[in-house]
Amino acid sequence: MARDPFRAAVVRIRHHYRARSTAPVSTLAAAPHPYTRVLGLLAVVVLGAWLGLLIVGSVRTPVGPMDTTMTLRPSLSGGTKINVSPLGALELNSHVAPVRLDVDVDQLDPERSQALVKHPERLAGLQDEVTGDVAAGTRELAVRSCVAVVSGATALGLAVYRRPRRALAAGGLALALLAASGISAYATWNPKSVLEPKFSGLLSSAPSVVGDARSIVTEFDVYQQELARLVTNVTKLYDATSTLPVYQPDPATIRVLHVSDVHLNPAAWHIIGSLVEQYEIDVIIDSGDTMDHGTAAENGFLDPIRDLGAPYVWVRGNHDSTITQAYLKNLKNVHVLDEGSAVNVGGLRIAGTGDPQFTPDRSRPTGGRAAAELAGIRLASALRDQQRAGTPVDIAVAHDPNAARQTDGTVPLVLAGHVHHRVNELLKFGTRLKVEGSTGGGGLRAVQNEKPEKVRASVLYLDRATRHLQAWDEITLGGLGLTTAEVSRHLPEENLADPSPSPTVSNTSP
Repeated sequence: MARDPFRAAVVRIRHHYRARSTAPVSTLAAAPHPYTRVLGLLAVVVLGAWLGLLIVGSVRTPVGPMDTTMTLRPSLSGGTKINVSPLGALELNSHVAPVRLDVDVDQLDPERSQALVKHPERLAGLQDEVTGDVAAGTRELAVRSCVAVVSGATALGLAVYRRPRRALAAGGLALALLAASGISAYATWNPKSVLEPKFSGLLSSAPSVVGDARSIVTEFDVYQQELARLVTNVTKLYDATSTLPVYQPDPATIRVLHVSDVHLNPAAWHIIGSLVEQYEIDVIIDSGDTMDHGTAAENGFLDPIRDLGAPYVWVRGNHDSTITQAYLKNLKNVHVLDEGSAVNVGGLRIAGTGDPQFTPDRSRPTGGRAAAELAGIRLASALRDQQRAGTPVDIAVAHDPNAARQTDGTVPLVLAGHVHHRVNELLKFGTRLKVEGSTGGGGLRAVQNEKPEKVRASVLYLDRATRHLQAWDEITLGGLGLTTAEVSRHLPEENLADPSPSPTVSNTSP
């Protein structure tokens, strides 16, 4: 009996080692290597922190007269990227850290901009105001980013590991990584990076247009004066459109606003919106060259079309690309016409074709007039097909007048642009050709001209029953810096009861 406890102990030890001899094989096979566990935790931390920043890690903050959105993004090189839609972006080598600061300029606040115009003395303190706004926005972004990375990493850690301690460890590690990134950015901060920005998109030509960034800094007083002059000119242009006299046509009249050659001038949307409201426009027809280079970076410029308050019919100009055309097709109130396609809108049937050439900078060979005329011949053929099908077209649209002339005899009215001046001509077989000037005043490049190009648009009045042109108003604004506005009434020759000249109403601000 004395030996029974000993034998029992031996049996227990034997069973223990037998278990040790078999269990470790499966246990070691299932247990991850320590390095694997560390790498897995780091992956959870980085992915969770990135998701947190993506979802809640941005702040909207005013910077001077602009509304901006600031966001931290993971990056291998760091730096700062300022997106100025639709013109492009500029990148600053501001710091070295695994995070990049993205600043999106959303819009220019009209009230704050006009306050600068009315009180130009405030420009003297604009630099300090912008500095303070950026500092406040950065502090708010830092707090929000800390919350975002900790929340994101903790939530993902809890979903992956299902253990609160592991999840909290992931959140703490994410906060430590963000703090280390902040310290790295602070230690490598380069305030002189603003003197040597890297431009992309349309802004790639900025150094040649606005001068070297270093000269802007050294001659800040001159820069302030030019900024004030530009803001003042645009504001005066807005004021001129809001005081235009309005003609009240017969209720049975269809009102069409013809615009063309906006050429990326953002002031044009305010002008068009004012005319739509004042003249109660039924449909807007744009005969092309809305863009300048037709790049994807410009597409955001088109977004205000959605808020103009009227259907928008558009054909492609030689400065508009197929990228531009595809983007416009996705806007709900826009009707893109090409290759003779037709649409019923605003009580009218309208057909049109895009320009066959894409020549934003004249750097490639073109088909010239022959290509435009061939496109016009195809448009005329489509118009005849519509006529035979019992759906005659009321208005045809082409960008180049050489294309528009080929539709003579197939449609009562054809609209065009391209040449930046007005043409009104009754063609040989009875079609009226109306060419509009530049509704963008020649576009953004107009600010470089010694004499600003005038802003032009026309309101066409068509009989709702016959859909024939009854009259039109030609609206002419003095352009940037000139606050003249003129509206002249015109009647078709066949509608003139007497040869007296058309009335003209003008508004001139000092």
